Amino acid sequence: MSLTELQYEQLETLILPLLEAKGFDLVDMELGSQGKTQIFSLLVDKPGGILIDDCAEISRMISPLLDVEDPFPFEYQLEVGSPGLFRVLKKDKDLLRHQQERVKVKLITPIEGNNQLIGRLEGFDDRQVSITLESDQRTLNLERENIKKLSLEPKLF
Repeated sequence: MSLTELQYEQLETLILPLLEAKGFDLVDMELGSQGKTQIFSLLVDKPGGILIDDCAEISRMISPLLDVEDPFPFEYQLEVGSPGLFRVLKKDKDLLRHQQERVKVKLITPIEGNNQLIGRLEGFDDRQVSITLESDQRTLNLERENIKKLSLEPKLF
């Protein structure tokens, strides 16, 4: 089970003002399950990174609001966490924040036989995302509608 676009927008409208007032960024929201338990996950960040204490604070702040609003017709657990090193970049603000960083792009339709590319995020607009390929240092403009997933891909060594 995943969030519908309408649920996502409604939850974002509720949650975002509380997070922004405390200096946190909402990176993503997900609805999933772990066994029989439904999990509503908030992925949050802030300048300098998110800490466990931040996650606990956000949970204490958001839980009462969700109890009142009751957004799901089933029981669920709230989980607050960091988007991690390999975070997905979904929103324009994410793309703006991570320009010039190393990214991995998974494509719907392959380009030159490749359905996955790694390079440096150069820029974006409403229609395209530009990356400089790591393999040959040429810049590609990728149609946003052809991007299945765009995530950070830091070099760890």
